[in-house]
Amino acid sequence: MMNNMLVENAKIMAKGQITLPKDIREILGVGMGDRVTLICRNNQVIMMNAAVYAMNMLQNGMNGEFEKAGINSDEDVMDLVKEVRSEIEGL
Repeated sequence: MMNNMLVENAKIMAKGQITLPKDIREILGVGMGDRVTLICRNNQVIMMNAAVYAMNMLQNGMNGEFEKAGINSDEDVMDLVKEVRSEIEGL
């Protein structure tokens, strides 16, 4: 576990801002203008690329929905796409 961990320090400036060290930015895949999600749990903060966090939340929320809808194969997905396209074209 320690092999996958990177420890860096950042100084908190007057307005509560910090500069993320380059290695951390690269690992998270973020750059200027990108957003990060901060999750505070007890006395620890987890920082994630906001786009990755949103995708994880969406995937977790959709877990099991395909089975509920009776979609069990690629063919089922293609049939659903055809059905939706037909409805859209009929409007």
